[in-house]
Amino acid sequence: MTEKVLTLITEHAEAGAELRRRFFAAHARLVASAALRMALSLARGNKLLFCGNGGSAADAQHLAAEFVNRFILDRPPLPALALTTDSSILTAIGNDFGFDLVFSKQVQALGNPGDMLVALSTSGNSANVLRAIEAARERSLFVLGLTGGAGGAMAPLCDMLIAVDDARTPLIQEIHIAVGHLLCGLTDYYLFENVAELRPYLEGGASLPGC
Repeated sequence: MTEKVLTLITEHAEAGAELRRRFFAAHARLVASAALRMALSLARGNKLLFCGNGGSAADAQHLAAEFVNRFILDRPPLPALALTTDSSILTAIGNDFGFDLVFSKQVQALGNPGDMLVALSTSGNSANVLRAIEAARERSLFVLGLTGGAGGAMAPLCDMLIAVDDARTPLIQEIHIAVGHLLCGLTDYYLFENVAELRPYLEGGASLPGC
């Protein structure tokens, strides 16, 4: 093993740690607000839909699994679905209508008012994710975007945007999955450990956190 290899490892680890520190120092309240929105959607009988491409597709599936199975707390399954997993649906839509519609047609079929779409794109410019967001808005879903940089074309379309201020895709993805894990853990906290905190929002006595 060469010193160069060890240096590459150290540089990546230190860059990721510094980005993580800066991001959560600046955006902890935003992540907490997003989790509260998730918990309220689920408490009202709605579901979560996740979509993304490549590594973000893997993150979508990972996070949906955490909700349906469990994260850390042993609790009832929660309704979540990754729009990246059904190869027959994806190839049928891609073949008949084009890859840009592989998520939006699923949102049209499965999304209901009050559901939440979690849209992942490190660039904020993935065409099929943008079409999914548009379909979600048409069907009155709440849209949470996870992206990088300034948010790209996604930024003005999302109800709430969590943007990692960096241009390095691998490091953006590392923050996205950390945010996703926090969304899982905090949603469990709101739903199963501190339900009293949700009650004012469910009863209409408190204003929901905005963007």
